[in-house]
Amino acid sequence: MNLKNCHNFSDFRILAKKKLPSPIFHYIDGAADDEVTYNRNTTAFNEVDLVPNVLRGVESVDLSTTIFGKKIDLPFYCSPTALQRLFHYDGERAVGKAAKKFNTMFGVSALATVSVEEISSLIDTPKMFQFYFHKDRGLNDSCLERAKAANFDVMALTVDTITGGNRERDLRTGFTSPPKLTLSSLFSFATKPMWGINYLTKGKFELPHLQDFVKEGTSTNSSIGNYFSTMLDQSMNWNDAEKLCSKWGGHFALKGIMSVEDAKKAVDIGCTGIMVSNHGGRQLDGSRSPFDQLAEIVDAVGDKIDVICEGGFQRGTHMLKALSLGAKACAGGRLYLYALAAAGQAGVERALGQYKAELERDMKLMGCTKISDLNRNNLRFRYT
Repeated sequence: MNLKNCHNFSDFRILAKKKLPSPIFHYIDGAADDEVTYNRNTTAFNEVDLVPNVLRGVESVDLSTTIFGKKIDLPFYCSPTALQRLFHYDGERAVGKAAKKFNTMFGVSALATVSVEEISSLIDTPKMFQFYFHKDRGLNDSCLERAKAANFDVMALTVDTITGGNRERDLRTGFTSPPKLTLSSLFSFATKPMWGINYLTKGKFELPHLQDFVKEGTSTNSSIGNYFSTMLDQSMNWNDAEKLCSKWGGHFALKGIMSVEDAKKAVDIGCTGIMVSNHGGRQLDGSRSPFDQLAEIVDAVGDKIDVICEGGFQRGTHMLKALSLGAKACAGGRLYLYALAAAGQAGVERALGQYKAELERDMKLMGCTKISDLNRNNLRFRYT
């Protein structure tokens, strides 16, 4: 298989698996415990049917939406994800440039492998910084100030990683950042020589926002689960989030909201948006999917803040269903990470282009010409 033969999410996943050493692939692909929630994130969409209208004059479709005060040309964006240069040597550079080409938002993680300063110099389209609340207050202050100086449009505080999820695939493969060879993983790395050559020759692997403060994940091998469990501040509470929101002084979101109660609190502390998300099923297995929770959260706060549905999207029709329930936009990590691993910037552009084409086609088949045409009359739930 090559990039020209990648026509959907599953095709990119297959090509990524061929390109990546097993520990790296399973870091992207895996989730917590029995991966029930991970699978539910996508299967939840199948329990809702679309009801199309016809004869609506749909030759021109406008997919644009406005989130955090910024108009973007697509109703979906690239969620922030960590360690992207492990998946392809261009990492965040490739994803950022692809997002710019489609004029959509790009999220950069505190655990990114390219700095906010470099990303800001490469792209002028809307950018989000994903903030992890560390025990080290100097590190927290540094991340905030650097993102602010780099003119990032949104800060998103991740609130669902108060401890590391039980990612058993990572335990089996021995995945760490930076990667380390073990007896069990040696064969996998040896059979993917181009990955190793690129890793060693395409610039040193770094976590530029962390390396001046912590060794874990940068010069000292650490699993992401261990990093979350040991480096992040488990005493973080609503007062901390409110102070951070005030200190940032701009558009501020909480990433990882799953309950109406928490959505209302986000409004109370001054947030301008929330991501309804369970971290891709990588934290609390057995929790509901974001799509399952979306309607009640939109009903509670959708007229006050931007509600974004994040996770599980593999098709344009999935996005149509979330948008019909009232999400202002959709987002995801794996929806572009497999494509990044498969072919770098060209892969991400192909994936984003396919989602755009699917949405345009599906909007026409639904009898809709703009995102605001989508509503709950378009849906019928299969209650089981």
